[in-house]
This record gives sequence, C-alpha cells and structure tokens, in this order.
Amino acid sequence: MTPRLTLGRLEISRIVEQAPGFDPYAYFPDLPKDVFEANRGWLEKMRAVDARGNIILTIQSFIVKTPHHTILIESCVGNHKSRKRWPFCDMLKSNAYMNNLARAGIGVEDIDFVFCTHLHMDHVGWNTRLVNGRWVPTFPNARYIFSKGEFDHWSAEHEKSPDVAMEDSVFPVVEAGQSELVEDDFELGDHIRLQPTPGHTPHHVAVQIREKEDIRAVVTGDLIHSPIQTRYPELCLKGDMDKPVAARTRRAFLEQYCECSTIFCGSHFPSMGKISRWNDGYRFEGGQA
Repeated sequence: MTPRLTLGRLEISRIVEQAPGFDPYAYFPDLPKDVFEANRGWLEKMRAVDARGNIILTIQSFIVKTPHHTILIESCVGNHKSRKRWPFCDMLKSNAYMNNLARAGIGVEDIDFVFCTHLHMDHVGWNTRLVNGRWVPTFPNARYIFSKGEFDHWSAEHEKSPDVAMEDSVFPVVEAGQSELVEDDFELGDHIRLQPTPGHTPHHVAVQIREKEDIRAVVTGDLIHSPIQTRYPELCLKGDMDKPVAARTRRAFLEQYCECSTIFCGSHFPSMGKISRWNDGYRFEGGQA
C-alpha cells in the first residue's frame, strides 16, 4: 500500500525505491558512540535504525497532486547507472520504483513537473532512463526544475572532474529541452515554492507544498538525513559541503517548522510527520504516512 496523506485539496504520496543501511559513525563522523546508543531505542522503533545498528536512509520520491498538476519531488537513484562509490546502487536493476509508482496510480506520462532539491546522484537518478543505449527523460511530459545556481555549480565541477550523475541524469534532460533553470525562491502557482537551504550543497533548496500562504508540507532534501539530527541539529553529515552553514540552516529550518501544522517530509526519513521541541533540540513525530 502506498503511504499517502491528504491535506485539503492536496495529496502527497511516498514512492520508495529502497532503504539501505549505513554505518552511523562513518556517515556522521562527529557522532559520539554513547549519544547514538542512548537514542538507538526510539530510532529503531521508527525504523530509522535497524537491528544491527545501521542508520537507515529511505531513498524515495514524493508525488504531490494539486488541483492543477501532478508533481514529483526527488527522483532517487535510477537503474543501469554506474555508481562505483556506492555499492547499494551501482548498476541497479530493480522494478521496485516503477512498481511502487504504478501502485500509486501514476504512470511516467502523468508527471507534469519534476523538482530536485539538489543534484546529488540519489536525488536525480530517475530523471532519465536508458533506451536503446541513450539516456532519455523518464517523464516525457514533465518540465524538470533545477536551481540555476546548483546547476551552474555542478557544471563547473564537472569541467574539473567528470560527474557521472550530471552526465547521465541531468545533462540529457537539458539537451532534450525539458529543463528550467530557476532561482532558489522559485514559485509554481499557489502550490509550490522553493526555500533556499544552503550548506549540504551551495544552492540546496527545500520544497514547500502550499495552499496560497499556508505551508501544508515541506520536503527537506538533504538538509537533514536522519531523525537523530532533529534532536541534535548541529550533527553534520560527512558529505555536507559547508558544515557550519549546514548546521545553522538545519536548526533554523527545524525552528521554523516546530510545533506547527506543517507536515515534515524528510527526503530520507521513514515516514512523514511533524516536528516538536525536545530540550534544546527537536523531536520528529513520524508515522503519519
């Protein structure tokens, strides 16, 4: 059954591709072992840590149905893509993502817009698929929305050292004429607004899901990876490009959405939920879908 939440005239569904586990101390180098063990119980209960003590990161998309559009946010890893640094997704050949999309009643032709919070490989993978040896846009009728600043940054990095995710999952969309490069506060009608959230990458954005000025839900991208970071917002990922900025962004973001009606959609979280206060940190109250 597809995890789904209805918010007024809006509907949000999670489309899970996979949920691999990672060594918490490799992923969060500054995480003290005693702190992790003290929090392990509640993390296991919400399926954010497995029985072996691995941090679980759900790789997923969010489908947002508005009165006017069907929108896909985050496009996961994708099939047939060379990701030698990441064995869990290297040359993936799986039907899971497309099957889960079909279970939600969505075909690739139904997607009107694709939003990527940033251009790392596990957020852009299903932008394209391999057809007769060529990478083509997976969603033939969609406009793909990329932050111009993010695109420019990774394009420049690609010139220095080839970036396979840009080569197989971003540039083919641009070459097909289906992309739009936008500012970091771009708005799509009354229902979608980008929110600048730098730190993990220079032009990382979150995606607000709105009804006019009411923020009904927000998709976080990689400004936060695990519910343990809600309790300890200054806990940074090894891959955060600017750790001080990432930590400040994360705390400000959690404060903004703390104890309000907005549904918190962590891009790597095991469910949708809400944020409440927990001493000098915050608590993720999941399980809504």
